[in-house]
Amino acid sequence: MKETIINTLKKGGNIRENLKLLSENTTGKIVFSTSFGIEDQLITESVFTQDLDNIEVFTLDTGRLFPETYATWDKTLLQYGKKIKTYYPYQDHLETFVEERGINAFYESPELRKECCHIRKVEPLQRALKDADVWITGLRAEHSPNRNSLEIVQWDEQYQLYKYNPLLHWTTEEVKTYVQQNGIPYNVLHDRGFVSIGCAPCTRAIQEGDDFRAGRWWWEETSKKECGLHR
Repeated sequence: MKETIINTLKKGGNIRENLKLLSENTTGKIVFSTSFGIEDQLITESVFTQDLDNIEVFTLDTGRLFPETYATWDKTLLQYGKKIKTYYPYQDHLETFVEERGINAFYESPELRKECCHIRKVEPLQRALKDADVWITGLRAEHSPNRNSLEIVQWDEQYQLYKYNPLLHWTTEEVKTYVQQNGIPYNVLHDRGFVSIGCAPCTRAIQEGDDFRAGRWWWEETSKKECGLHR
């Protein structure tokens, strides 16, 4: 990415204008990872309704998502008439893990949970990001204290690309308002107390006053609550 584009994106501003700027001035491969959470739906709407077809929208189907997530996925395809590329875990890796460890082994230890995450999410993500120059995400600082050090645009050493986090400093209310005003389909689990929505066995609703991360891997210590997708 050119330095002038990086500096513009770092200032925040209008997400639609910024995504269009990125699309029109980047010659390399641009990808956007969606898990169909409310933040991702906001970004998807900006990409699809502006026909920014050189931004590849992709998702990771772990095989253990909520029915409501699949419903949101379907509604998104119907509403915008665009394609979402899907990456799945390698079948042999998953079969070996389940056969040797058990179907719900991730509850037993952080190590086994991370192994499951690696097979179902991290390795597919590595394939999705291959040869990409810019990775757009729906990360928000409000979701985890581990993300306070993130920048709107930063160089990702792990994947050797630029990571663009356009919603990093948006509040939950700002996201909800934007989605409502623009008629964007969203996962109904957000209306039932779910903040961050991942795999069904590893995600639950939170109560008022809970930490944002309380709904993910609630049986583990807070300091260990990342899956390896973002570092």
